[in-house]
Amino acid sequence: MSAGDRKMACVTGGNGYIASALIKMLLEKGYAVKTTVRNPDDMAKNSHLKDLQALGPLEILRADLDEEGSFDEAVAGCDFAFLIAAPVNLHSKNPEKELIEPAVRGTLSVMRSCVKARTVKRVILTSSAAAVSSRQLQGDGHVLDEESWSDVEHLTANKTGPWGYPVSKVLLEKEACMFAQEHGISLVTVCPVLTVGAAPARKIHTSVPASLSLLSGEIEAPTDRKMQQEPSQLLTFSFCHTTCMVSGDEAAFGVLKGIETSTGCVPMAHVDDLCRAEMFVAEEEAASGRYICCSINAAIVELARFLADKYPQYSVKTSLLSGELLEKPRVCLSSAKLVREGFEYKYKTLDDIYDDVVEYGKALGILPN
Repeated sequence: MSAGDRKMACVTGGNGYIASALIKMLLEKGYAVKTTVRNPDDMAKNSHLKDLQALGPLEILRADLDEEGSFDEAVAGCDFAFLIAAPVNLHSKNPEKELIEPAVRGTLSVMRSCVKARTVKRVILTSSAAAVSSRQLQGDGHVLDEESWSDVEHLTANKTGPWGYPVSKVLLEKEACMFAQEHGISLVTVCPVLTVGAAPARKIHTSVPASLSLLSGEIEAPTDRKMQQEPSQLLTFSFCHTTCMVSGDEAAFGVLKGIETSTGCVPMAHVDDLCRAEMFVAEEEAASGRYICCSINAAIVELARFLADKYPQYSVKTSLLSGELLEKPRVCLSSAKLVREGFEYKYKTLDDIYDDVVEYGKALGILPN
């Protein structure tokens, strides 16, 4: 493919887990890619990007969400802009000033750069299922789709855990939508759930350790007191699409339990399917609005039974399966809209997903070989 025939995409936050996988897929599909990081010289975070340059034209640029105009060069000449970078300050003592306002401001800053570029055909905003599922629900059998929004009023009134994260996702989505309408930008939003699978990024502190926590190491279950104090914090870690620190196996399992406690299920998707979904909504002309990317809704007890049967060489930590756990999901995060418009998941079962995740876990040193 000649340089003139290539489509060009910008992917913000290139040293993150999902962004690294998306960059790889775009390059393999023949795209030229520009990606942004805060410090291109930080090889501890960016060495995988240097490796990806062997796949195709990849330019690594410095940009910062806090600096107006710093994304101008990154989006210039691009057909698509994938907005994945986002501020994450889960332990902020002032979420309004240190998380929510920067998240909205940073998103709009990149979108203003897209307006200046005059070449961007579509902006693909990666939000989070935290913008969908952080709400109170009574009973079972709930199906949450793109019409569902996290309850900002409840979150801001109660201020439990890092409540600012789901609030930031709701507000940045809504502000981005208004900005896009005002400036004639085609905007599509993707809301990932707990995303797992192999990616080029080498330092993985997101949902991969959580998905393997029932198999890995000596884990102590979080205390009931901790779960009462921090359920939304544990939930937020898993739905965060940037790199979040998870300290030890206890916190990794706490992610799963926190999701189930707060959401009513453990919704999962493979990172490959998420990246394919991002490209699908970018290239599909009729795509519009929000899209939930979720292929499986499970419960921890179901996961434990599956893992014990599938991987007898690893002992499932049955000691973790105490307390209030669901036998089956009471909530379903629905991807019906995405599928209805023509997208097909490749990883549709726990078997499909975990075959890849276990191998990745071995490569990362989470599981023994």
